[in-house]
Amino acid sequence: MLSLHRPQVMGVLNVTPDSFSDGGRFVGASAAIEHAQAMQAAGAAIIDIGGESTRPGSTGVSIQAELDRVIPVIEALNDSVDLPLSVDTSKPAVMAASARAGAGLINDVMALRRPGALEAARDTGLPVCLMHMQGTPATMQDNPVYDDVVAEVRAFLQERLTAAQEAGIPAGKLLVDPGFGFGKRDPHNAKLLAELPAIGELGFPVLTGLSRKSLVGRVLGRALPDRLAGSIAAAALASWKGAAIVRAHDVAETVDAVNLMEYVRAQGGSD
Repeated sequence: MLSLHRPQVMGVLNVTPDSFSDGGRFVGASAAIEHAQAMQAAGAAIIDIGGESTRPGSTGVSIQAELDRVIPVIEALNDSVDLPLSVDTSKPAVMAASARAGAGLINDVMALRRPGALEAARDTGLPVCLMHMQGTPATMQDNPVYDDVVAEVRAFLQERLTAAQEAGIPAGKLLVDPGFGFGKRDPHNAKLLAELPAIGELGFPVLTGLSRKSLVGRVLGRALPDRLAGSIAAAALASWKGAAIVRAHDVAETVDAVNLMEYVRAQGGSD
């Protein structure tokens, strides 16, 4: 079980050769186990396992390729770490197989929009995180346009929450993610972060992922290896604004930032 009475840090474990930040570093069970154990020691509350890159311009992999990447890792980690495991997937077959292997959360960037995904997620009985994305990973950054990004993201998430509940997924098993960097320009991302409480007003736990994103690099003028400070600032801002789960590559530093933010808030801090 994952308690959300205070913000928690989700450690990122990409078992892909082509993810934007750490592609190829943790392919294979032994490397994945070592990294997951290090993230647990650093204070991660949950590990998010991804077998398909969703970086801008990516075109996806086959069902079998994704299964071959994530299922052995889920099985291995169940015996190696004492944390709930999330599977970052949009494929119904991968959802079902991951649940059987021991995953505890489905994290879907497509918000269960693929054919059969609603039913597959429901049948696993697992909690599900529904994320907003304009377009697909292959096209999402071509020309994202909004009249009011906060209102439109919120309306989309409300529609997917309703669809999930109508499909039989209990409200208590749903989370939402505004999808920073997924079909959004820097001003869109910044406005979503500044107005994150509006997403929280939907009444569901909010997951955010800003770690090492291009927003951090462009605003600060930092290459990918130099985005730690910006990522920490974004994580602290997100948790201060109400995020229940902060997704991060640099777990130890993010845990420190979130813990300090939570301490200050507990002393009576406000917006």
